[in-house]
Amino acid sequence: MPPPLLPTLAATLRGPFLLLTPACLALGAAAAWPAAGGAPSPGRLALVLAGGLAAHASVNVLNEWHDARSGLDATTRRTPFSGGSGALVARPQALPAALALGLALLALAAACGLALLHALPADGRLALLGIGAAGLALVVAYTPWLTRAPLACLLAPGLGFGPLMVLGTQIALAGRATPAAALAALLPWCQVSGLLLLNQFPDVDADRAAGRRHLPLLWGRPRAARLLAALLATGHGALALGVLAGVLPPGAALGLLSAPLALAVARGALRHADAGPALLPTMGRNVALCLVSPLLVAAGWLLWR
Repeated sequence: MPPPLLPTLAATLRGPFLLLTPACLALGAAAAWPAAGGAPSPGRLALVLAGGLAAHASVNVLNEWHDARSGLDATTRRTPFSGGSGALVARPQALPAALALGLALLALAAACGLALLHALPADGRLALLGIGAAGLALVVAYTPWLTRAPLACLLAPGLGFGPLMVLGTQIALAGRATPAAALAALLPWCQVSGLLLLNQFPDVDADRAAGRRHLPLLWGRPRAARLLAALLATGHGALALGVLAGVLPPGAALGLLSAPLALAVARGALRHADAGPALLPTMGRNVALCLVSPLLVAAGWLLWR
């Protein structure tokens, strides 16, 4: 007997992974506080959170739908951090419902974005519309197209959770974007792109058979691990330079407390790039890094205020 429908759909949401959204949104909200000259509206904060979670859940569900239809999920080696949930492989009858859920979540994200246009100045509305459209395009294009373009596959996840989320949140809450927020957004951009890069390591053989083209597949895992180390160094380096240059408030340097964790991730990836199960602890640390770093920067930003 196939699994029940609702638990199957719930599994495609990839609930634990959704924690990344509030972590990145917190950074945008912290940047919005001084830009707005006061605390953001709780109602607008709730809309931002709902829209961000809906967009993230939508890309998770649509990715599961695509990978189940293509047969990739039936051949991939699942880990706690990669390879999909396998829920739709166990219940292929749920594929139409999963597609409907993914599209409904995408529509909810768009509706939240449109609701946030209220009370923004004209230039803020235009900027938020542009960011929202780019975010929705990333959700729709990621699995069917961007995973077949190596550079886009690398940059797109970080772009979505970094500049689009951080600057979009600041604009939605404060009406404008600032250079400080743009610089701070480089940290989640580098780290989240690094997160997806490392999570591709166990899937190289299955992804090759499915027609995907990403850097661990094309370059090999050891060279991709060196790129991951460079990305992590770039993220923390940009944060340090931003504080030293006075673009970011001194409190943002609290984010540098996650640098030892980034170093552990880089070392683990370089040491165990081709080691299969031995890479799993490093993948777990990489998830923790992506959650902790933006929260530390956000906390330091608010405490300095």
